[in-house]
Amino acid sequence: MDQVMVFVNSHQMASAHNQVAVIGSHANESRFLYPRKGASDKDQTEVLPCKPSDGKYEQFAKVQMDVTEELKDLLACNSVVSHTDTLLSGSLAMALCYIHRKDREAGVGERLQSRILVIKAAEDSASQYMNFMNVTFTAQKQNIVIDACILSKDSGLLQQACDITGGIYLKIPDIAGLLQYLLWVFLPPPSLRKNLVLPPPIQVDYRAACFCHRMLISVGYVCSVCLSIFCSFSPICSTCHTAFKIKAAPLKMKKKKKLKNAIAI
Repeated sequence: MDQVMVFVNSHQMASAHNQVAVIGSHANESRFLYPRKGASDKDQTEVLPCKPSDGKYEQFAKVQMDVTEELKDLLACNSVVSHTDTLLSGSLAMALCYIHRKDREAGVGERLQSRILVIKAAEDSASQYMNFMNVTFTAQKQNIVIDACILSKDSGLLQQACDITGGIYLKIPDIAGLLQYLLWVFLPPPSLRKNLVLPPPIQVDYRAACFCHRMLISVGYVCSVCLSIFCSFSPICSTCHTAFKIKAAPLKMKKKKKLKNAIAI
């Protein structure tokens, strides 16, 4: 977490106009770690009443203190976890709503260059496929780049999200060097990435999740009405309840054997 906070402070230090929001994605809940819930824009810009003893900039110390306290409260309120995947699609939806609110608060003719960075250590959940893809296409429509920094197993969903929105997908080979990769790959804005030497793009896993079992499949059946995907054939679509009339396959006719003409001498 210390390496992530250094990255957050570096983003704020790059420009006085830069803003940041940190969202914690848990298995049971998604929550804003910064800005804290109920805090106004005035509260975000206010510095600490007393200066930090280590000489740290007051705004950096405030962000780190708020993130640390909210993260501790998030873990304390969700001590029981029954599954290992997180509510990633919900966290991305919260980030898009926050960006949309900031765009509306901006001045006339002012456009924010917003982006989302996902630092992920949990497993994927195919049950979130539909919500995740809806969030991804919404980000693409709003020209919001989604980047992904993977600490554990590869994420097929985030591979698709990064490829669709024009972001960078990177799996960290060694977590000890997390800060170096964050500052090298994800700190520069997307407009400057073409001038940098970045890791080569990966091959994207574009498998879709079936609507019946929420499993990633390579070959399946698609409803021609609502475009729902299924891993096994069903005459009635479980999503739009459309009944398909399928003709029986034609019976194979037995080929007659040709008799060779026999000549008797």
